[in-house]
Amino acid sequence: QVQLVESGGGSVQSGGSVRLSCAAARYTYRPYCMGWFRQAPGKGREGVAVIDLNGAPTYADSVKGRFTISRDNAKNTLYLQMDNLKPEETAMYYCAAKMSFACSLTPLTYNFWGQGTQVTVSS
Repeated sequence: QVQLVESGGGSVQSGGSVRLSCAAARYTYRPYCMGWFRQAPGKGREGVAVIDLNGAPTYADSVKGRFTISRDNAKNTLYLQMDNLKPEETAMYYCAAKMSFACSLTPLTYNFWGQGTQVTVSS
């Protein structure tokens, strides 16, 4: 089991920035893949960015150049720096993790999930 706790959400104006954090705990082996996913009202959950144990990131096309994912293995913490946010990116943002390789952006492949943190972007 892996316990994940997100923090850092909030309200920001269009073009603003938010930094999310996800603290991981209660695991025997450090998750190989960790990532951020989001779900807007009435829409399915989508992958935003994922990162492997060695720090190699993968981004959704829609956030490339604006979002940066990173992880501090010593602190067991995952981060997502989001810059130049858009109103359509208003959503609940979730942290997720899995032990297996192949860090995809597909939500169904992840075993462990946090409870989410809300990000609201106003125009």
